[in-house]
Amino acid sequence: MSDFTSDFWHLYVAGLTVVSIIACLILLWISGTTKVKASGDNTTGHVWDTDLREMNNPLPRWWVYLFVITVIFALVYAALYPTLGSYKGTLGWSSAGQHADEVKKAVDATAPLYAKFNGQPPEQLAGDAQAMAVGERLFMNNCAQCHGSDARGSKGFPNLTDGDWLYGGAPDVIKTTLQGGRQGVMPPMAAAVGSSEDVRNLAQYVLSLSGSPHDSIQASLGKSKFGACAACHGVDGKGNTAMGAPNLTDGVWLHGWGADAIIKMVNEGKHNVMPAQKGKLTDDQIHVLTAYVWGLSNKPAAK
Repeated sequence: MSDFTSDFWHLYVAGLTVVSIIACLILLWISGTTKVKASGDNTTGHVWDTDLREMNNPLPRWWVYLFVITVIFALVYAALYPTLGSYKGTLGWSSAGQHADEVKKAVDATAPLYAKFNGQPPEQLAGDAQAMAVGERLFMNNCAQCHGSDARGSKGFPNLTDGDWLYGGAPDVIKTTLQGGRQGVMPPMAAAVGSSEDVRNLAQYVLSLSGSPHDSIQASLGKSKFGACAACHGVDGKGNTAMGAPNLTDGVWLHGWGADAIIKMVNEGKHNVMPAQKGKLTDDQIHVLTAYVWGLSNKPAAK
């Protein structure tokens, strides 16, 4: 990617723009000054389809004037706006700056509404129909891409409606997750577990923890190997919300159910990322979104 961030490319774009404008002027000049020797009937001698002849007339004035206006517009635009490579233009305009201005206007316009919500704790706000309507729109615009429009998630993306939380489902924890994001890391553990047979036995033991169908003999052999997993998931397999380690006893499988899925996880590990929303959303928006997400699994009565 370094080739696309060098100083060469902005000079290339600027040069290409200038050459294109000059080429248009040259084309206009050639078209207006080049004379073609005409025959007695004022044609160039070019004939198509037997009777279609090219007349030797000058370019229409209106067309020439429009062409000149277009070139002048291009020169004025290039001076005012960032057209020539890294040149910023005399107006100092940028798409990022315009977006920031529009976001600020939107934030200022909705500030009175959020001020009313800001004084309420998430548990109370989750019962406010107006706040939840706002929260739903925030969710659809910023969260539904991963968690789904119904918030039920999919493979690799948590279901936010079932009450099963990797880091805990308290409003302050949800707000922390929204603000700073999360980095979920399951390291490859096959070397710590032992042989491939040990990994298969461990997978059967993990299935047994949630009461899932499993091979009881293999599970009994794999129980001793679970010590490599207990540091994160706990000796009882109930997980650890402080580090986001899943509860293996509840039958909720974020990355797929079954022995094959567990074996793959032990052998390859997994790295999940929940992106931080702070900076993208205001503190007031995160507060309302926290209440909305908390309400998905707690279902408070709407007011």
